[in-house]
Amino acid sequence: MKLHHAHDPGRNTFTGYGEGYVMVNGVRHETSVLVMPEGEVTAWPIRDIRDLDEALVARLARLDLEVLLIGTGRRLSFPPQQALLPLVHARIGWEAMDSFAACRTYNILMAEGRKVAAALILEG
Repeated sequence: MKLHHAHDPGRNTFTGYGEGYVMVNGVRHETSVLVMPEGEVTAWPIRDIRDLDEALVARLARLDLEVLLIGTGRRLSFPPQQALLPLVHARIGWEAMDSFAACRTYNILMAEGRKVAAALILEG
């Protein structure tokens, strides 16, 4: 699916997605990624939500965020609650949803100027 919007130069925006991929600023990514409004799109070393652990989330909690969107793949799955404690302690909101819903939600929050990140699991 292509997403249509007014592109904000210099800001990372999801421009499309489909089975096994997402596009950020027109660039296709086929592995799990972390996307923030600014900076590089980086690999996210998670292939299954059950692999999410406190150490990885602690690294995310050190980012300057208001909210973290966790894209759990094709279907909504809830992350292990213990793994999310660093976000709670850092007072960062989080929401789990399927990865494509996370793309759409990220675009809306980013366009509003929110400090948002999307950590997406992409299944091959």
